[in-house]
Amino acid sequence: MGSEGTAAAPARHRINAVTAWESLFRAQVAVMRTLAAEFPTRDISFNEYDVLFNLSRQPDRQLRLRDLNKHVLLTQPSVSRLVDRLVARGLVAKCPEPNDARGTVIRLTETGYDMFRSVAVDHMKTITARVGGRLDPDELEQLAALCDKLRGAS
Repeated sequence: MGSEGTAAAPARHRINAVTAWESLFRAQVAVMRTLAAEFPTRDISFNEYDVLFNLSRQPDRQLRLRDLNKHVLLTQPSVSRLVDRLVARGLVAKCPEPNDARGTVIRLTETGYDMFRSVAVDHMKTITARVGGRLDPDELEQLAALCDKLRGAS
């Protein structure tokens, strides 16, 4: 029984890991589809909101473009094109990076921050209904902790 139990544990762990991953992935897709479908405005897209959201959480509401790429779920060329559209609308500004002449800093403008805030209130209501309506407060805390652990956050 000793060797059978030892061999079965890693196999079961692999199966559980794959099952958990699939469940997490499918839940994320389902929630994202709902949030995109119920996004409260047509003034900006869901992806544009994501950029404004990430900038709003940064010191001085700005990030280097290469760091912004790490925060959003788009490819680098897509982020660059999206940022250019936001610049054209006055929602963000592109500035040279002070410590690296080759770098670019993306800064949330006051207009962009106002847009973000006006959309965020209604968007949070959708998130609360979709996620908070299905999980109790303890489950929400546990989910956040588990997701942070998977991301490698402390």
